[in-house]
Amino acid sequence: MGSEWPRSEGMPSVTLDRFDGKIALVTGGGSGIGRAAALAFARQGAAVVVAGRRPALCEETVGVIRAAGGKAVLKQTDVSVAPEVAALVRFTTETFGRVDIAFNNAGHQERRALLADQPEAVFEAVFATNVRSVYLCMKYEIAAMLASGGGVIVNNASVSGIRNPNSGLALYSASKSAVISLTKSAAMEYAARNIRINAVAPGRVVTDMMLRSGIDDMTRVADSLPLKRMGRPDEVAQAVVWLASDAALFVVGHTVCVDGGFLAQ
Repeated sequence: MGSEWPRSEGMPSVTLDRFDGKIALVTGGGSGIGRAAALAFARQGAAVVVAGRRPALCEETVGVIRAAGGKAVLKQTDVSVAPEVAALVRFTTETFGRVDIAFNNAGHQERRALLADQPEAVFEAVFATNVRSVYLCMKYEIAAMLASGGGVIVNNASVSGIRNPNSGLALYSASKSAVISLTKSAAMEYAARNIRINAVAPGRVVTDMMLRSGIDDMTRVADSLPLKRMGRPDEVAQAVVWLASDAALFVVGHTVCVDGGFLAQ
C-alpha cells in the first residue's frame, strides 16, 4: 500500500530556476563563470546588472543578453573599492528598485611562486579582490536586501579554499578559505532575516584565469579528475542558479563544490 505526502499548509510553492521579475547583480561578469552566470540568470527571466573592472568585456556580456531578448545593464566597478561597491548597489536599486540576487564572483590569482618569494603587494592584490570585495559586496548588498525584505547571495570560492592542490598558490587558497568562512558567518547572521547566503567552489574549470595559471599540461590535469575532463563555466553557473532559486530555499551557509569529483578523491 502506498502513502501520500502530508500536506503542509503555508508551505511556499517551489519554482525551479525561474527568475521572472527578479533583479540579479553579477560581479566579474565580463568573462568566465561570471559571464556564464549572467547569461543563465537572464535566460531564466532575471534583469541582470553586469559589473566588472573591464567595461569592454562586460559590455559584451550585456550585448549577448540583449541580443537574445533579455534585460541587462553594465556598471563598471572595482569591487575592492568601497565607494565603487556602494555606487554599484545604489545604481542597481535606483535602476530596478532592489537587489534580489547577488553573485559575488570577481577573483584574482597570483603568479605561481613559493610563499616566501611572494611580494607583499601580491598579497594585498589577492586579498583585496578575493576577500575585501566579498566583504564589501555583502555589506552593501545585505543592507539593500534588508530594506526590500530579503534576497539571496552566492559567493564564488574555490576547491583550493578547502584543499590546496596547487604549490605556489598559497595566497589564492588562503583567500578562498576566507571567502568560505565569511559566507558561513554571514549566512548565520542573516538567515532569520530572509537573506540566504551560500557559496560555490569550482574545481578545474576552463576560464581565462585558469589558462593564465601557469599549468603547462592541461591534458594531464584533466586526466587526474574522475570525470577525465575540465569543467565549463556554464556548469558552475548552473549551480549558482540553483542556489539562488526557490529549489534551494532550505540551503543556508553551505559551499557547493562543482569540481568533477576532485575533492572526492
